[in-house]
Amino acid sequence: MIRRLFYLSLGALAAVWVMRRLRALQPDHIAHRAADRVSGAMAGLRDFAGDAMEAAAKRETELRAQYGLDTGIDPTLPANHYLKDGR
Repeated sequence: MIRRLFYLSLGALAAVWVMRRLRALQPDHIAHRAADRVSGAMAGLRDFAGDAMEAAAKRETELRAQYGLDTGIDPTLPANHYLKDGR
């Protein structure tokens, strides 16, 4: 009798586990999890890029001040004004 009760509970447990695994494999669940992971990764990359750009700008300012590379660029002119056009 105890053996039958053991196998009955083991079968019920296996059925519950299989149903949960099958439910987790449904396309909407998979897409939702993938979107959450991608969203989290993109937020991390965005934070990293912002920190890297900020550090690079700070370091560039330090180097320009250290080596006296203030070019005296006029901020009112267009960005490509100082480029040679090949003529």
